[in-house]
Amino acid sequence: MAGDIVPIELGLTDGNLFTLWAPRWREGDDEWEAFLGLEEDLYGFDSVAALAAFVRTDDDNDLADHPQWDTVRKLKAEELIPDDKHSYDLIGVPELAAEDPRGEVIAELENALEITRIIGEVCELTPVTKFFTANPILGAVTVGTDNFHGREGVDLWVRIGRLIAKHWDDVIDALDDVVTTPEVDAEALVVAEDELDAAASAEDEDEPEFEPVDPLSDDEDTDDEQDDADDLDEEDEDEGFWAEVGIDPIRIFTDEGEFLTLRCYVGDKPVFLGGKGTIYGFSSERALTRYLAESNSHELARVSTYDEVQSMANAGELTYDVLPENEYALPGIDEDMLEGPRRVDSRQLDLAVELLTDAADFAGIDTVDEALRTTTPLGWFVDYAIKPDPNRLAPSGPFDNESESWRALVGDFEERLVRRG
Repeated sequence: MAGDIVPIELGLTDGNLFTLWAPRWREGDDEWEAFLGLEEDLYGFDSVAALAAFVRTDDDNDLADHPQWDTVRKLKAEELIPDDKHSYDLIGVPELAAEDPRGEVIAELENALEITRIIGEVCELTPVTKFFTANPILGAVTVGTDNFHGREGVDLWVRIGRLIAKHWDDVIDALDDVVTTPEVDAEALVVAEDELDAAASAEDEDEPEFEPVDPLSDDEDTDDEQDDADDLDEEDEDEGFWAEVGIDPIRIFTDEGEFLTLRCYVGDKPVFLGGKGTIYGFSSERALTRYLAESNSHELARVSTYDEVQSMANAGELTYDVLPENEYALPGIDEDMLEGPRRVDSRQLDLAVELLTDAADFAGIDTVDEALRTTTPLGWFVDYAIKPDPNRLAPSGPFDNESESWRALVGDFEERLVRRG
């Protein structure tokens, strides 16, 4: 299972440019990381509309083989607007490093240095990679404000600022040289611009004003109108079969392959398709449907709505549209942990924690909760990776023990995930 493709904004010499970044993902034994571009060029666009138009019309780029590329091509133009976390003012880094080392300043500087380092590695930009390898003290910004207290801390911050002031122009020149802007389909650009205009207009619309109620109006008519409006709202809300029965199809990716199964919550307790702590996974929708139609020998059969599921299975009418929040990818997290919390896909990790915790609750064991307490090295690492805070001390490496502890939790889970078809 691949990580997301993320829209990002880079502030460079020619202004703010928009592109896409695919954080580390794995295909088999191979690990990749890439930006939107082709061979030696990193593509940057002067507007989100141009980025959207290009993505929708071009398949000759380094991200076209990414497992999530087709999903990105179908996004609305406004969904390609980078969030604040992924907007990097690289041209302003020297000014940032000249400010006082407040938490928000350090966090912004850390993010800017990190994305610069990654671009340097992916695009093989020697001036950039040399800047980071020759100046290991830049790593001090990754542990929040803790390194910059007192006289020694202030001196360290000043040294970092001087390094950046001296060498950052060379870094920016290297980034400017690698960025190119390819041609964009004119019709696709117009469509994307219209989408963005429509989205902006929708956001700017004022809240509807309530008309004063005529005290002489017929109350019964008003009630009837409200009932009609409620009926329309209910008709417009199409939750789908799985939402109606309160059960979710989920997809799990492990080193052994892909598993499709079901999970629901009875109160706060997770209940999987399985029994005695074992989760039954299936390699295809057909195999899962056949099992549901024929078997009641599992914990999910005790759920009140399961009869509806079985009836649909017998009729051959079940489909399994797995929501993104119900897809769990376990491979590779332990290897990313070795390089620190900044290199872990926080969303992938957060979902994995949810899965392991639910599976442990289903099995009636406390190993996951105990291992992930924030008082343990692994728990501290996971909590910081998912919810980084520049105002607290970051975990410090090496992270071999954290990686090994996580690998043990995943191994225990995989032993309780059994393929049934």
